[in-house]
Amino acid sequence: MSSPHLTTGHVGLNVTGLARSTDFYRRVFGFDLIGEQTGGDRAFAFLGRDGALLVALWQQSGGRFPVDRPGLHHLSFQVPDIEAVRRAEATLRDLGVEILHDGIVPHGEGASSGGVFFTDPDGIRLEIFAPTGADTAPAPTQGAPTCGFF
Repeated sequence: MSSPHLTTGHVGLNVTGLARSTDFYRRVFGFDLIGEQTGGDRAFAFLGRDGALLVALWQQSGGRFPVDRPGLHHLSFQVPDIEAVRRAEATLRDLGVEILHDGIVPHGEGASSGGVFFTDPDGIRLEIFAPTGADTAPAPTQGAPTCGFF
């Protein structure tokens, strides 16, 4: 099927602690809580903006995200400008989140786009980036995209 209007809908993530992850994603990304069920054996939260669902959190897993298995590599969110990336980085640092590559870096050698790379409380790799303004730091991975190697 080919459609010129095809876009990504939402992303569903398994989490180990719904309240912890809901708080994390709301604080870091500024998501609104669209809906949730916290009781019983079917706990979930729907997060988004302007009524649009962007991330669904499902409390139905244990352990840490296995980065050595087939599946999701990382989840990336684009913001309008590098200042928004800087604000996200400050929030992450306030939360005590380990930021990879020592902060905001370009997507590759000579690229102006780039951002900040980190993991959520369950080890899911995340990125917040802007299309321009990240070229003030060197690319951490020579000869390959930064987002592919964290």
